Amino acid sequence: MKRSIRPSTPADARAIVGLFTQAGLQPNADPPALHWKYWQERADSTGPRSYVLTSGADVIAHGAFVPGRLAWGARRETTGHVIDWVARPGEFGAGTMIMKHIGQQVDSLLAIGGSADTLRILPHIGFQDIGLATRYVRPLFPLRRLHGSENRDWKTLPRIVRSLVWKAAAPRAVGAGWGTRPVADDAELEQLAAVLPTATANLTVLERSVGLFRYMLRCPIVPMQLYALERAAQLRGYFLLASAPGQVRIVDCWVNSADPSDWRSMLLCAVAQAKRNAQASELVICASDPLLTTVLPRCGFHRRGETPIRLRPARETPMPASLLRIQMLDNDAAFFHEGRNEFWA
Repeated sequence: MKRSIRPSTPADARAIVGLFTQAGLQPNADPPALHWKYWQERADSTGPRSYVLTSGADVIAHGAFVPGRLAWGARRETTGHVIDWVARPGEFGAGTMIMKHIGQQVDSLLAIGGSADTLRILPHIGFQDIGLATRYVRPLFPLRRLHGSENRDWKTLPRIVRSLVWKAAAPRAVGAGWGTRPVADDAELEQLAAVLPTATANLTVLERSVGLFRYMLRCPIVPMQLYALERAAQLRGYFLLASAPGQVRIVDCWVNSADPSDWRSMLLCAVAQAKRNAQASELVICASDPLLTTVLPRCGFHRRGETPIRLRPARETPMPASLLRIQMLDNDAAFFHEGRNEFWA
């Protein structure tokens, strides 16, 4: 039977969830989550973000993507990180067809980590290494790991003890004059446009926009809060926090400065806000750029492993000439969870 690819619609939700179930996957798949990920309008990306491969009337594969825009030098290129990529078992080539179709909608495809099967496949379909994303954790309230019964085994107590040691050694004081305030309305959101990430000669960034933040703050999967960072009443940057089970995640952050001490103050402001979260045991972040990865250990964060960053450019699109900066906001790490406590420490 002839196969064809089209943008998905809300009417496909049940079939898409059925594919997840057949493949043994557990993405965030309740109706509000699906609608937000695939079909909710967002000002920073106006085209379809979810596609299905059909055979007759049957949906046999699905793929969606988190849209982005790479900036380096004078170039601006669209990109996307594929999520919820799944095919019916036995449908040979279906997943690759979806991946290639999504790749035709953007100038490049981005891949940050992935399952063992995904990591094995990516180099064979044109993905090239472009860096490493490092995970970091700072314990906040280690004893909260004892709340509930999930993730508890013989390693739990030693990990709690280690986290208590890490917590005791972590710095607390924020630099003089620094402060934060929640971004509460559109007027305050518009002000952040003056301090959004910018590319440099040595750094490629994924651009941010007011429309992107407005979309993320509506996330039904995990609560998110955006904070403006100020020094002496002047706007200097921002950070975006997500409250996932057992964690607070710094899913995006930026300081309009190349001074490591300013980035240290930003991170410690984020720590102070995360400590107000009543359920979180730890604060986590991913980083790929030298400035942030240098400053994080000085703020009490500990490295917890690396994952490859890969890019698949369209045939006529060059690879960025400089290091790519990524954050959890650039894939589904900002919001993905399996409904239980997740601990990195």
